[in-house]
Amino acid sequence: MDRLKGKVTLVTGGASGIGEATVRLFVEEGASVALADLQDDRGQQLAKETGATYLHADVSREADVKAMVDEAMRRFGRLDCLFNNAGYAGVGGRIEQIPVGGFDDTMGVLVRGVFLGMKHAAPVMKRQGAGSIISTASVAGLRTGLGPHVYSAAKAAVIQLTRSVAMELGESGVRVNCICPGGIATPIFGKAFGLSPDRADDTIPLMKGVLENLQPIHRPGLPQDIAQAALWLASDESSFVNGHALVVDGGLTGGRLWSESEQRRQMLWSALGLPST
Repeated sequence: MDRLKGKVTLVTGGASGIGEATVRLFVEEGASVALADLQDDRGQQLAKETGATYLHADVSREADVKAMVDEAMRRFGRLDCLFNNAGYAGVGGRIEQIPVGGFDDTMGVLVRGVFLGMKHAAPVMKRQGAGSIISTASVAGLRTGLGPHVYSAAKAAVIQLTRSVAMELGESGVRVNCICPGGIATPIFGKAFGLSPDRADDTIPLMKGVLENLQPIHRPGLPQDIAQAALWLASDESSFVNGHALVVDGGLTGGRLWSESEQRRQMLWSALGLPST
């Protein structure tokens, strides 16, 4: 339970979903944790429950991102891990229906937020000669058809930004990686349909039923699955991992399910009058 003992971590979007699971796990593993979010009530309650520090921050605003890094440094004196996790589904619709304002807002959180986190954590970690920057990307950044257009483009940008910045900061002992979750049962699905954060939690049981059969591992992805991946990337156990996009999707992006392929094969053989095997 001490895989992060002595380390200082900062988690954005830390008040719910993947962020909340990560905050709880990092605290259990011995880290000093600061969590940043816009959901003040939830963030403050989580901080009270875990002993973490809550910081109000809009990751699309540079002043907020700089302030959260500065405050973490003021309180703890160092920063060993930044988890750029804040995000949402963003604008949706057919390409001709997407408003420019929605595009800008979505990219502002999902790409600019990651860029700003890297920008302001980098000088701190370079001075230390060590650190781990982790960002939440998505399988939608690797494959088409797994998310809205702008969301998918943003997550692809996060993956490439991760790889590029890793080549720079790696020379200073700072590792930069990202995680590509598959279908994870979190409030983000409810929020995508316009529900409030508290009501969005109510959609999680429904989403679990929808997600459990999408991939070879027949259960829904859980926030804890991504938190465990973040723990490994934050710890010294991954000290030789840099510029990597870690896919955590239960096999979703591996291809067609074997059972579906077998069913199609049997149908084809039957249509051709061939015996099944």
